[in-house]
Amino acid sequence: MISFSNLSFEAGGACILSDVSSEIPAGGITALIGPNGAGKSTLLHCLAGLNTPAAGEVHVEGAPVLSLPDRDRARAVALLQQSQTIVNRLSVRELVAFGRWPHHQGRPGAEDARLTEAALETFDLLPLADRALETLSGGQRQRAQVAMVWAQSTPWLLLDEPLNALDPKYARDLMHRLHELTRPGPGARSVVVVLHDINAAATWADRVIAMKDGRIHASGPSADILTPGVLEEIYETRFDVLEHAGRPVVVAR
Repeated sequence: MISFSNLSFEAGGACILSDVSSEIPAGGITALIGPNGAGKSTLLHCLAGLNTPAAGEVHVEGAPVLSLPDRDRARAVALLQQSQTIVNRLSVRELVAFGRWPHHQGRPGAEDARLTEAALETFDLLPLADRALETLSGGQRQRAQVAMVWAQSTPWLLLDEPLNALDPKYARDLMHRLHELTRPGPGARSVVVVLHDINAAATWADRVIAMKDGRIHASGPSADILTPGVLEEIYETRFDVLEHAGRPVVVAR
């Protein structure tokens, strides 16, 4: 479980998070949704220990995240940020292998190589494994970055808008893969993901935390949160929630 209590965060004199508290149970996908400036990415960075809040605490599996040594924190949570610095001369395989760094600290072994190949296979990147990053599309690079954080082998993955630059086919494919990989069973992970695509949250998320103005407006099972009333309150526009092929479809009026 990730728990956070009374989190506040300021930047440039502006209050980004204000007295935010909640718990995220292990297992499945938890989506953070809300309008631009709601504080979603800032909260995600606080959960990863990259942001130091002005007040409040974050605990990952009972351990205070800011008190963990860097190596232990990197073995507990893996973060995919929106902006990643990429060295174009790397191959896809080399990029994904960087996810193993917290474990081998510069001395990769057979297990690190095995898990790198497993991450490439999991995200359908083996055909691209030897390609240089500068030869890839933006969407292909995004998949490679998700594979890199997956290779980190942490129980928690924190993904900041991973659907950016992905066309509908690959966006659906990525969310489907994450959904399958977070189902109960051996090796299952827990994912917290910032999404602007409300329908992706409606289709794939088990839980939703809806944010507005630096606060949590509502949280709970996705079906309970993705309702016309809650969505209208956080986005300030009217919505219909329909059903198609057994799945919810959210439509802004």
